[in-house]
Amino acid sequence: MDRASPGPGALDPSDPGCEAELRRWLAFQQALALEPMRAARALRSARGDPRRALVLSGAPLPSEAEIAEAHATLRRVGARVLPLPAAGYPWRFALLREPPPVLAVRGDPSLLSRRAVAIVGARAATAYGRAVARRLAADLAASGLVVVSGLARGIDAAAHEGALEAGGATVAVVACGPEQVYPPEHRALASRIAASGALVSELPPGTPPRSAHFPLRNRLISGLAEALVVVEARVRSGSLHTVRHALDQGIDVLAVPGPVDAPTSAGPNLLLRDGAAPALDASDVLAALAGPPRVAHDASPALSPELEALLASLRREPATRDGLSRRLGLAPQALAAPLLELELGGRAVVDPDGRWRALS
Repeated sequence: MDRASPGPGALDPSDPGCEAELRRWLAFQQALALEPMRAARALRSARGDPRRALVLSGAPLPSEAEIAEAHATLRRVGARVLPLPAAGYPWRFALLREPPPVLAVRGDPSLLSRRAVAIVGARAATAYGRAVARRLAADLAASGLVVVSGLARGIDAAAHEGALEAGGATVAVVACGPEQVYPPEHRALASRIAASGALVSELPPGTPPRSAHFPLRNRLISGLAEALVVVEARVRSGSLHTVRHALDQGIDVLAVPGPVDAPTSAGPNLLLRDGAAPALDASDVLAALAGPPRVAHDASPALSPELEALLASLRREPATRDGLSRRLGLAPQALAAPLLELELGGRAVVDPDGRWRALS
């Protein structure tokens, strides 16, 4: 697959022209990456200005040395940065209750806004589970879907491998800084994913993989996808945490059945008993995606007359920010904060081509 150009709004650490803005976002990330809800509230209050949001949040300010080191690390590994208000920020993440304020992407940022299926499961997977995950991923990737997983041992690795072998696209969401690979034996796999897919992290450079980071990561695995497939999982499994995120986000959950006496199949079999759809092959997943898309329904506050007018314009016809500026007779910079407010409220999203469209 040819490497796509960065999505509009991606900040390139090797570009001196965006260094000042990038450093502001890196400071915000250093302070609040582990508190995405607090970060989103602060950004909303600050109308998308990361420097002001950091002050309003009351979080400790990172040092200039920390920011400089993070900048240098991102430049060294070739990661691009997508802050929450950026035009190329994945629209599905903008719908989350806890959207990641800053993403670092090694690879193709546009993959984060394409149709995707997440495949997750046990680290200590059986040969049966790994074979099923690999075959499902290959068939789904060959159909044009992006396969999302978490780069872990077992099912995750098999899913990434299957997508790559089919010549398709895969995204790995990691629970550490973007320059790190966990587990370390997956360095070669991570390099292949970065070369033809994308490695994504919401955590600052230098952040080690810790147990507390994985539940945070799991909401992003399901958050990128239209459906989640659980291949193998024990009853007490991180994969079932991802299922809870998926249900909260309103996406379909499917499970691969397994032997009733196999501990690694206990999780999927319980999901099937409780009403999850069976995934016997890729056709079951594709059938689930053929239905109307579902999104989580949060209570939405009433909009101001100005925001209602902006949303009404987007309902009539999607447009870029410059197009909206001409249509409404407002300066482009005056639309940045209102558009961010609509995005954070799940009322509007921006597509990879930079056009805004209404969701409600």
